[in-house]
Amino acid sequence: MKLAARDIIKDYPGCRALDKVSFEMESGKVYALIGKNGSGKSTLVKLFAGVIQPTDGELLMDGEKLHFKTPKEAHDKGIVTVYQEMSLIPGLTVAENIFLNRMPKKGRMIDWKTAYRKADGLLKTMGVSIDPRALIKDLSMWQKQIVEITRAMSFSPEILMLDEPTSALAQHEVQNLLSFVRKLKEQDIIVIYITHKLQELKQVADEIVVLRDGEFIGQRPVGDIDNREIVHMMFGEVSLRHRPEDVVPGRDIVMSVRGLTQKRTFQNITFDLYRGEVLGIAGMLGSGRTELLRAIFGADKFQEGTVEIEGKRIEKFDPIHLIDAGVGLTPEERKTQGVILMHSVKDNLNYASIRANTIGKYIEDKKKRTENAKKQVRDLQIRIPDMDSPCSTLSGGNQQKVVVGNWLSINPRIMLYDEPSRGIDVNAKQQIFEIMWKGSKEGISTIFVSTELEELLEVCNRILIMCHGKLAGEVDPDKCPIDELYACCMSGEIPPEIVYRRKEA
Repeated sequence: MKLAARDIIKDYPGCRALDKVSFEMESGKVYALIGKNGSGKSTLVKLFAGVIQPTDGELLMDGEKLHFKTPKEAHDKGIVTVYQEMSLIPGLTVAENIFLNRMPKKGRMIDWKTAYRKADGLLKTMGVSIDPRALIKDLSMWQKQIVEITRAMSFSPEILMLDEPTSALAQHEVQNLLSFVRKLKEQDIIVIYITHKLQELKQVADEIVVLRDGEFIGQRPVGDIDNREIVHMMFGEVSLRHRPEDVVPGRDIVMSVRGLTQKRTFQNITFDLYRGEVLGIAGMLGSGRTELLRAIFGADKFQEGTVEIEGKRIEKFDPIHLIDAGVGLTPEERKTQGVILMHSVKDNLNYASIRANTIGKYIEDKKKRTENAKKQVRDLQIRIPDMDSPCSTLSGGNQQKVVVGNWLSINPRIMLYDEPSRGIDVNAKQQIFEIMWKGSKEGISTIFVSTELEELLEVCNRILIMCHGKLAGEVDPDKCPIDELYACCMSGEIPPEIVYRRKEA
């Protein structure tokens, strides 16, 4: 079977998302579709999935022209898609989400026993143990992603499109998924795999297809190209930076956390954050990293412990008081917690600083709001049709940049970044890292949580290790190789030679 695009054009108001894109794919291979934010990857996937239609050009399967008006028509042709943004229904069970609109029945009644048995079997093929009776709202992020992928596989597709499938997964879950994707080739199907993680390409893909600014750049066997060439195809020229030597923590403590405990999530967390420090928190999913950041920010309650900022103990823990103390948080789930999708780009870039951008208490300062939004769009290179466009019209990566820009607008003293680079391309990641380093030089302290442990080694001055809700210790990123960091996160044991020892100024 062959899948082909011929001179595909897709126009939106004020923006050409795809410009005469042409390529071919054949069954039995995994194709990595890559490109920076706004390159047209997600648009191309939506065309094949029947969500949108091309403005011009042809999509073909074995020479037959495809004219999908609905996703159901694409499904009927064996094209199944797992999108970057999840589409699960929180109030339904795992089994109900997997078999949505096609639950097994006995006569007119739903056959729950069969539904749970089939769902359990599918989940086991993914190498995970998730209760098919569990509600989606009670699952962790990585469990939700696995359910999403399992639902797609239940259709026995001929073409499977995975849009950033590992963005919410820790390393051991990533390896399970990549192993599963490799096995799909044996079923003689086409797998289109969209990712920003260059390290995954050689593990899973046979060929890469590169888009840049809506144009087709090239198609190459993955064995014939290295990461430097791939980055050049994606961006032209880009400088990959590592932590500058002058990003050095000060001697004074900005935030002191003592004995912080949230039952069933984390226990007795104690650490200090220094002025201008970029402090990483590493751990497997479920280790309590996200919950710790949310507790420090006042978004979730904790039962024991104290937090002091600039020597002053925080008595009222809610986001308003923490913002007043100069703390900002970019949340893990941007779609539900980071932006209001139906609201404009300008509004979303001003919500955190809304009180600073008013005249008196109640009158909106439109000039300030517009100037702030323009600054963040310029500084973060956010690609938008215009300031009044809804955030829902932006790519996932550009939505994430809006989340970051919103919190930078409060001019924080302490920034808490929870997975800020998820769904962001290599160039945009470098911009985020540069923002952290620039803030460090200006005295802003940062706590950075990332599933991509390589990022923590590249960016941070010091890394805390969380394992099963407890702080196992801290490592020196300049002495810790990546495989050792993974081992520390999984075991909670830190070899003496990589333990962080603070250098006295």
